[in-house]
Amino acid sequence: MDRPALFDLNARSRAMARADRIGFADFLHEAVAAEIEDRLREVNRTFTMPAIHGAQGARWKAWLGLNAHLVPEAEVLNLNDGTHDLIISALALHAANDPVGQLVQMRRALKPDGLLLATLFGGATLSQLRSALTAAESAETGGLAPRIAPMAELRDLGWLLQRAGLALPVADAVPFTVSYDTPLKLMADLRAMGETNCMTRRHRGGLRRGVLLRALETYFAEHAGTDGRVPAQFDVVVLTAWAPDASQPKPLRPGSAITRLADALGTQETPAGEPAAPGRRH
Repeated sequence: MDRPALFDLNARSRAMARADRIGFADFLHEAVAAEIEDRLREVNRTFTMPAIHGAQGARWKAWLGLNAHLVPEAEVLNLNDGTHDLIISALALHAANDPVGQLVQMRRALKPDGLLLATLFGGATLSQLRSALTAAESAETGGLAPRIAPMAELRDLGWLLQRAGLALPVADAVPFTVSYDTPLKLMADLRAMGETNCMTRRHRGGLRRGVLLRALETYFAEHAGTDGRVPAQFDVVVLTAWAPDASQPKPLRPGSAITRLADALGTQETPAGEPAAPGRRH
């Protein structure tokens, strides 16, 4: 039996369109794109057939200076098998109902030894806002409604790369902390980024006034700094992997090593069952 979709992709699309109309808040996207540009520079390879996945792909294309194929957010991605030597997912996978399926589609679209760089929100993203809303709604209504989508942990996201059949997977997080005069400014920025609540089971009535006021009070009380401003945490996870290729390094078979561990560590090897020499560990 199929599980119900976590995200309403039509609501996500409307939120992104509204963000463009009111003036997209691009500061986080631009900062993450700069991080990806640095990583591409370290790879030191010329990519001739790149693709960028995400609702803000056109902005990333301009920032990165890539003649890239743009791939909108969708359940089935507009990608052809074996076409691209680079795919960048631009802060989109955190709103995918099937992130493994999306990664599989990207892996299939890569040429052998093609590079995938996927960025998404995860970890402690919006943890301060989440805790303030949870406390306020519980106190005011005695219940909870899904307000902020669950964020995947770094170790789980790295495992997704392996499940998708990608090679040499690496997952790491880049934290961004943004300071605000008031949590209301944070909420306005989230609206202007298109990152409003698009969960399928979201509460359709909006926040009650009492819940909102208590959440603002709690946010200030628990997180305000000495300057009176409040922080908002954004953990951007970067997933790096390659389409499998015969030229890539492979792990050695057990027992096939040609260098002893003791030699590498500069220690004296002790046969099993004998005491170790004084001052040595084995």
